[in-house]
Amino acid sequence: MRNYLILNHRKFTIHKISLLLLSILNLCCQNHTTDSKNEIQKPNILWIVAENIKLDLGCYGATNVLTPNLDSLAAKGVKYTHVFSTSPVCAPSRSALMTGMYQTSTDLHNMRSHRDDNFRLPEGVRPLTHRLQDAGYFTANISQIDTHIVGTGKLDLNFVNEGPIYQSEKWSDLSGHQPFFAQINLPEAEYDIYDRKSAEKERVKWVGEDIHPRIATPENVVPPPYYPDHPVVREEWARYLNSVSGIDIRVGYILKQLIKEGLDQNTIIIFFADNGRLEARGIHWLWDTGIHVPLIIHWPESVPSPPQYAAGRTNDQIISLLDLTATTLWIAGVEKPLGMQSRNFLGTSPDPPREYAFSARDRIDETEIRMRSVRGEQYHYIRNFTPGAGFLTLNRYKEKCFIVKPLMRELFAQGKLEGPAAELMQPFPEEQLYDTKNDPFEIHNLAFSELAEHQNALQSMRKTLDNWIEETDDQGGIIESREIVNPFIKEMHDWFGTPSWYLGDAMIKPLDTLQTN
Repeated sequence: MRNYLILNHRKFTIHKISLLLLSILNLCCQNHTTDSKNEIQKPNILWIVAENIKLDLGCYGATNVLTPNLDSLAAKGVKYTHVFSTSPVCAPSRSALMTGMYQTSTDLHNMRSHRDDNFRLPEGVRPLTHRLQDAGYFTANISQIDTHIVGTGKLDLNFVNEGPIYQSEKWSDLSGHQPFFAQINLPEAEYDIYDRKSAEKERVKWVGEDIHPRIATPENVVPPPYYPDHPVVREEWARYLNSVSGIDIRVGYILKQLIKEGLDQNTIIIFFADNGRLEARGIHWLWDTGIHVPLIIHWPESVPSPPQYAAGRTNDQIISLLDLTATTLWIAGVEKPLGMQSRNFLGTSPDPPREYAFSARDRIDETEIRMRSVRGEQYHYIRNFTPGAGFLTLNRYKEKCFIVKPLMRELFAQGKLEGPAAELMQPFPEEQLYDTKNDPFEIHNLAFSELAEHQNALQSMRKTLDNWIEETDDQGGIIESREIVNPFIKEMHDWFGTPSWYLGDAMIKPLDTLQTN
């Protein structure tokens, strides 16, 4: 009897175990099915990236531009007004975006660095697209839709040894590979320089200049007060604004194709610029003109939206463009990696909001200048680490393409500049402080003001920058060797030429002596 009971107990136990295993197997299958459904239900994500523009769209109040597609996107989505790039130039900014880390923390801060060495990203730092691919996303970097050129395929990252960044460059691959993360790098606004023959040209044209709508004209534009009122300035300002209108036309092609293929119903669209405005006092510099960028996020009605989202809403919180990395991961259902400096600003449990956005300028092309910026809701603090540097410091790309700069140099020599334009010709002070609410053009430096409010802001932001430099392990103080910098001198000379006024260092010697073996 005892043996019988034991036998039956064993049979019962085996039966229970079998049922338990079956239940676990069934649960796993259900979970797998649920996971598969979740994969299907994950939204597509589309980054539309403009080159070198500030908030110069109709939806932001800009005049002499025609941007109906982006205005409509903003009216149906959320428009952000206080977004600042981590760098005033493309490669460091894009490198930060693709990693979710400040470029100054990862040795990606100097322009177009690590293109021909064995540099690898620090341990734990990976390209955003690789993280998304691990989560089941198909990734693509698109340049053409049917016969329409909508992008350049530009990456411009300061790391090249991490394997392929994207899986495709074809728009036609998207509909059959969902969910997808796609990036379209718009051609505008930029000078047409990539034939590398700029030195031979009398004037370097803007990309698309001959086909852009002529909404802005030299007669109807009003350039900022830090420029002289001069025909050349007005012509260039009109060309820039017309480039913005050209951006909108390409965005229209993209939006139309999304609708045509039904992809608009499950695609979250994020429009932004990689850095600030293409103007002489814009990109390369840490004034708002170089780092203040537009951001529009559009959520389709069929995809549940976060509590921060409402059609037509304007968001004024301080956001670093860096934060798009973690926010994109959140949209994709991917947890932000430990140590990532990017902050997610969406969802029911977003990261803490920023009080300040930090930006950094380091070597750009052959021009070695180090500057740092702290941007708050009202005040903007800029520190210069390179004594003697200023707006007039040589950069061959800017001397050749940004014709306002040599014009101002000439007018200054003739004593024909006054006010903010004349002040711009002076070397940068060590510190600058601007009240952006009362001085949107940032032409009144308050660093030397005796008002208590200004001194309090100066001291607070000075300390904030010191802390940020230490906490983020800012590597900008490490000087690049001449073996790294000298080839850029030759490259920029061959590409853009060297102005006749420049009589500096070894540049006047035979340029081939500057090449390294």
